[in-house]
Amino acid sequence: MSGMRLLAGPSLAAGAESYTDHLRRLGAPTLAGRALIEVLGRSGLAGRGGASFPVGTKWKAVAAMSKGNVVVIANGAEGEPQSHKDRLLMTTRPHLILDGAFVAARTLRANQVVIYVGEEHGTAWAAVERALAERPEADRRIARMVAAPHRYVAGESSAAVHLIDAGIATPTTTPPHPRERGVASAPTLVQNVETLAHVALLARYGDGWYRSAGRRGAEGTILITIVGGVNTPGILEVEAGTTIEETVAMAGGISEPATALLIGGYFGAWVPADKGWALPLDAAALKAQGLNLGCGVIGVLPATRCGVCDTARIMRYLALESSAQCGPCFFGLRALSDACSRVAERGTNRDDLARLKRWAVEVQGRGACKHPDGAVTFLRSALSTFADGFASHPAHWRQQPA
Repeated sequence: MSGMRLLAGPSLAAGAESYTDHLRRLGAPTLAGRALIEVLGRSGLAGRGGASFPVGTKWKAVAAMSKGNVVVIANGAEGEPQSHKDRLLMTTRPHLILDGAFVAARTLRANQVVIYVGEEHGTAWAAVERALAERPEADRRIARMVAAPHRYVAGESSAAVHLIDAGIATPTTTPPHPRERGVASAPTLVQNVETLAHVALLARYGDGWYRSAGRRGAEGTILITIVGGVNTPGILEVEAGTTIEETVAMAGGISEPATALLIGGYFGAWVPADKGWALPLDAAALKAQGLNLGCGVIGVLPATRCGVCDTARIMRYLALESSAQCGPCFFGLRALSDACSRVAERGTNRDDLARLKRWAVEVQGRGACKHPDGAVTFLRSALSTFADGFASHPAHWRQQPA
């Protein structure tokens, strides 16, 4: 069973596995078409890019609309600052990703495959480019690589479509979703590279092994980027359903006492550490708790760091990453960021606290895209988890280590 993991095979330190070695180790995918869509549906595989949308459902919808003009986008933009899982996969197992993309093309009758890689991920770009050159001519003929700008919003599915169509990586209003009308108005499958790598294994081994790989009722494995106050931060492949506490133990344990956990990256949520350790890393189970696994980032906040100050830094980043398409995003996030910064830099101010709580509600659901919603979800979790800190915060951000 361990050989059926994304990171199984030669040492990751050796770099990209060649196409010859990849085929020798795994063989070629054997499933495609309707049979593969049924396998994806039974497997329970959900997208790994952030939304956790059921993969089988998405493929079924695209297949129903296909007239031989589908576009497949392998999304390796990975704009989340704390996430590194996608570039690890692209750098070391590019052929798993390409297998998933090309089996998607065969299944959905696509005439174009776009490998969408963050422009700042130079090593990953080079590895995928070399891997693509190793593929059969039939694969190379329909594939091309496109650089995603170094922006947080560039990895959003409609932003990827917008860049490919018009050269602008900003999200567009949905519906229609890309799976209904995407690149050149064609049905478009936008799938995270980790998701496609899982598809490549499911196309070889079916869904039974995948469903049996998880724990506590969850299915499959998940790539987790664990950062912050752990002894060995980095990327782990864990069985879905593994608890955060168990995952932190795999990362060498905490480096010092922790006060909070950030689940899902910058569009995720803070939770108090004592309530977070037992949470399972499973999208469905976390959703039931009002949480989101997102891009698979787990951040451990040590007691020596200030949650209010870290929240202010992240809000400043998210405000600067606005696509500036609407008032709630351009003005609303800047106002929220400025209020957070004032609390962090100058100390608690009752008026700013009241503004933060009021504006976080008013901005929700009013943006032209989901960027403001993600930011205020993060902020509201901070206002809850660090309620005491926000209520009595001293002016010390400038003294807080970076």
